[in-house]
Amino acid sequence: MASMLQPQIILLKEGTDTSQGKAQLVSNINACTAVADVVRTTLGPRGMDKLIHDDKGNVTISNDGATIMKLLDIVHPAAKILVDIAKSQDSEVGDGTTTVVLLAGEFLKEAKPFVEDGVHPQNLIRSYRTACNLAIEKIKEIAVSIEGKSLEEKKSLLAKCAATTLSSKLIGGEKEFFASMVVDAVVAIGNEDRLNMIGIKKVPGGNMRDSFLVNGVAFKKTFSYAGFEQQPKKFLNPKILMLNIELELKSEKENAEIRLSDPSQYQSIVDAEWNIIYDKLDKCVKSGAKIVLSRLAIGDLATQYFADRDIFCAGRVAEEDLNRVAAAAGGTIQTSVNNIIDEVLGTCEVFEEKQVGNERFNIFSGCPSGRTATIVLRGGADQFIEEAERSLHDAIMIVRRALKNSTVVPGGGAIDMEISRYLRQHARTIAGKSQLFINSYAKALEVIPRQLCDNAGFDATDVLNKLRQKHALPSGEGAPYGVDINTGGIADSFANFVWEPSVVKINAINAASEAACLILSVDETVKNPKSESAQGEAAASAMGGRGRGGGFPGRGRGMRRR
Repeated sequence: MASMLQPQIILLKEGTDTSQGKAQLVSNINACTAVADVVRTTLGPRGMDKLIHDDKGNVTISNDGATIMKLLDIVHPAAKILVDIAKSQDSEVGDGTTTVVLLAGEFLKEAKPFVEDGVHPQNLIRSYRTACNLAIEKIKEIAVSIEGKSLEEKKSLLAKCAATTLSSKLIGGEKEFFASMVVDAVVAIGNEDRLNMIGIKKVPGGNMRDSFLVNGVAFKKTFSYAGFEQQPKKFLNPKILMLNIELELKSEKENAEIRLSDPSQYQSIVDAEWNIIYDKLDKCVKSGAKIVLSRLAIGDLATQYFADRDIFCAGRVAEEDLNRVAAAAGGTIQTSVNNIIDEVLGTCEVFEEKQVGNERFNIFSGCPSGRTATIVLRGGADQFIEEAERSLHDAIMIVRRALKNSTVVPGGGAIDMEISRYLRQHARTIAGKSQLFINSYAKALEVIPRQLCDNAGFDATDVLNKLRQKHALPSGEGAPYGVDINTGGIADSFANFVWEPSVVKINAINAASEAACLILSVDETVKNPKSESAQGEAAASAMGGRGRGGGFPGRGRGMRRR
């Protein structure tokens, strides 16, 4: 009786949503599986694309797991973890984003029956961690090094890695063409770590094969004034001057006040303004530079002045383009035109202005330091070119990774099947429940070859049985066998040049296992209610923010005082 009279303890604010225990864990697993199902069909060379239409009316067509995950507005707190691992895979390795989401979803799916049967999640987590470490050791053991090869051999090996990445993208039909382009671009920048040294410029029109690589820098013709057409458009071995100043007639500041006692003095003040600009231009010409680039505007007076002296100029050049020219041509960007010495001027073998589609491009090629490259992409629709750019970004990342960590593994689901077989074998040596858990981890890895078959319209069960039989051969000769997308059977991935850098797989398995363990370790979700006062404040600040600054019409520079 006494226990019935005890008052109820209220710990959390009224309206707090708490859900805990087994049901909560199963619900989190279901949410993650649903997210994995979204990107499931995009895996592999026969994967489908997703068309995502956001609230602003922008349409994105993509096959890239990370892009799709970013654009999906996921509100479920546990499922957001999958978005994070896709992003981390994208920034770390560049490819394998769909793989990582699929694997994490599959690990959780395999764990679900055990959770429902009352297995403690910590037991699952312990086994998954063990399995993950074993899998990574096995990958390192199987991986083949491409170190010590000549540059030509290395290039062809890297092109094969790039072609494997591109085969699952929209531009897969032209993968050889783009793969060699990507390898040339990455080899051109050498050990330079900054990715922005490879520029990608998009020009609608033409077809994909019209895309080309510039060993140097290319950027669109900037806004130009009259007199621009009189400038020469081609130079051999010119000196390049890069500025971060305006070459325009500057009027005095609005609040400047000059008192004159004699009207004839007025002319000398006007002349002084002109002399300042002429002095600047004269110094540019005396430096011996034949090309003047500036991040800020180069006015009509300057354009004509340079044209009369056979000098090419371009103002309002994008900052990243100017930085790339500086890196490639070996110059430095100046913030003043006083005492310009030869050391700060860049140079290149050929500079020319070239028509690409309906755009005109300024192209600097044969740069001495050569640590930069530009890919000019052509294609029909804008969305298509955007997707081609994303695909090339993935391929560039992969080639860079393969250059740095020079080991590759067979793709096409071969490595996944081999690890799966190894883990199953290992599980038999373990007594206790963890044998079951490692077995389920091994089964989850088979999702990659299975999904490759499903997406290509083949009989997944049939192909997987063939693969299992091949991988189980005691001699180990079946290790590099994966799905053959073209025939619907199995084939030696190494012999068919379906390769991927081992770092992609290691990273994917690591991230997927971490995410699965993280989600399995959560047993309660507490969602705090938004307090009414906080909601009120938010609404008030939103209203205030909209009206701020609206009521003061300012006087512009050119406005007359009344």
